[in-house]
Amino acid sequence: MHPFVLERPRDLSAALSFGAQAGRNDAPVEYIAGGTDMVQLLQEYVRRPDRLVSLAGVLDDGIEIGSQGLRLGAAATMAEVATHQAVVERFPLISQALLNSASPQVRNQATMGGNLLQRTRCPYFRDVGYEACNKRAPGSGCAALDGENRWHAVLGTSDDCIAVHPSDLAVALVALDASVEIRGAGGDRSVPLSDLHRLPRDTPHLETVLEPGEVITAITVPANAAGLRSHYLKVRDRASFEFAVVAAAVAIEMDGARIRQARVALGGVGTKPWRLPNVEAALAGAEFEPAALRQAAALAAEGTQGRGHNDFKIELMQRAIVRAVEIAGARA
Repeated sequence: MHPFVLERPRDLSAALSFGAQAGRNDAPVEYIAGGTDMVQLLQEYVRRPDRLVSLAGVLDDGIEIGSQGLRLGAAATMAEVATHQAVVERFPLISQALLNSASPQVRNQATMGGNLLQRTRCPYFRDVGYEACNKRAPGSGCAALDGENRWHAVLGTSDDCIAVHPSDLAVALVALDASVEIRGAGGDRSVPLSDLHRLPRDTPHLETVLEPGEVITAITVPANAAGLRSHYLKVRDRASFEFAVVAAAVAIEMDGARIRQARVALGGVGTKPWRLPNVEAALAGAEFEPAALRQAAALAAEGTQGRGHNDFKIELMQRAIVRAVEIAGARA
């Protein structure tokens, strides 16, 4: 592990002052909260900060539900949110996504903000023995393009990176039109979660729109997302503690035997959480029957690009959408 200084600021303002130094000099400064991903990255020499700033005790960990919707403090743990009665009852898609993530031990430690900012599980990124990784070493190439790419993305890729985004939670939140509250030296701002993560293009090392020193302070979900019939379907290689091969987050409103509105997002297939407005438009007003669902889900394939080993994901994600909509629609 690269040697670093651990800072324990007394409050968020002090933490931000440390973080702001990341933009003023060449000495890397990074934040750590629950640490479930960061510690692995430190141990694997993927991240080599000279200074690590702890956010323990300085971020909000509250869970609030009111007339405006749901507000989750960035320091709330995955376990706390997943089992919160009001979240389970009014925003079950979030609870389902969290319970399908990681392990109980990790969920007890990992924070909501950290989950959104976790790094890809691409083995070429995680193993510094591979020199070609534009996300880790800009300009070095992408070993996954012609390598073992079964786990990689088929949506939002570029010639510089095909690493898949790993968060289940982010997929559910994108489907529910969530936003993140961000604080930095320049003040507070709110960003739709769908805009938080960048497409790789030719700068895959820039993964989010966060400026140096900024932190996520809260996640908000609008009230109109409550009460929708929803389901989070995760296809993976084993039943627990595994990242998605394909995941579908679906929330629908029914009008008799027809779908009045639908929200659909995919995980495991995109370089960022992937919302599907074309599929949603096709589902709106459609009859709740298999042929109509399959026809709408087929639109998810638009713009996909397989790389050989991951070609199967293009068909699998369509089937996942259909199955998730069927399960959601059958809920009372």
